[in-house]
Amino acid sequence: MATLAVYNAQREKVDEVLVSDAVFSVTPKEGILHEVVRWQMAKRRSGNACTKTRAEVSGGGKKPFRQKGTGNARVGSNTSPIGRRGGVAFGPKPRDYSYTLPKKVRRLALKMALTTKREGGHLLVIRDFGLDRIKTRDMKALLDRFDVKKALIVIDTPDQVLELSARNIPYVKILSQRGLNVYDLLRYEHVILHEPAVGLIEERLQT
Repeated sequence: MATLAVYNAQREKVDEVLVSDAVFSVTPKEGILHEVVRWQMAKRRSGNACTKTRAEVSGGGKKPFRQKGTGNARVGSNTSPIGRRGGVAFGPKPRDYSYTLPKKVRRLALKMALTTKREGGHLLVIRDFGLDRIKTRDMKALLDRFDVKKALIVIDTPDQVLELSARNIPYVKILSQRGLNVYDLLRYEHVILHEPAVGLIEERLQT
C-alpha cells in the first residue's frame, strides 16, 4: 500500500496515512480520462437555441384569403412556415446534450486522476487548516506555505470558515468529497485532501 504524508497548517509532517493501491495506484489511461471529462462537459452544456413552430407563433385562426379565385395557392393560416410571419419548420429547440456513461468507467477515471496527482507529487493531505476566523489573508498564507497557487481542496464535511476564507482567492475551489470529479481533479494543479476525507474517498471508490 502507498503512503501519504500528513501535514499540519504549518507544513510540518505530523503523520503518515496508508492508502489503497486500488484507489491511488491505478495505471492512468488518457482515453478513459478524456471520455469522462467529455461526459461531464456534455452534462453541463445547455442547448439555448430555440425557434417557434407554426403552433407557437402568434396569429392564425382566420383564413388569410378566400380559397378560390385569387390566383394564389390555398392557405389556411398565416402561421404557415412559408409566410413572412409564420413559424419555423424544423428549427432548433433546446436540446439535452447529456448521455449515459457506465459507473464503473466513471469510478475508474476518478482513481486514475487521483493516481496522477499522487505520482506527480501534487497530492497533499492536511490534518488541520488552522483557521479560527474568516480571513482571506490567513487562507492565502496557508497556501503560500505549501507553495500552492492553483488548488482543489477536498473536505469531508461543510466548513464555512474555510469556504468563506477561500472564496475570493482565484484558482482555489473548495469541494466536498461527495462531489469529487475528474474534471476538477485535472483542472487544478494541486489537490489538497482533508485527512478525514481520505478514508471516505477510499470507501466510496472501492465499493
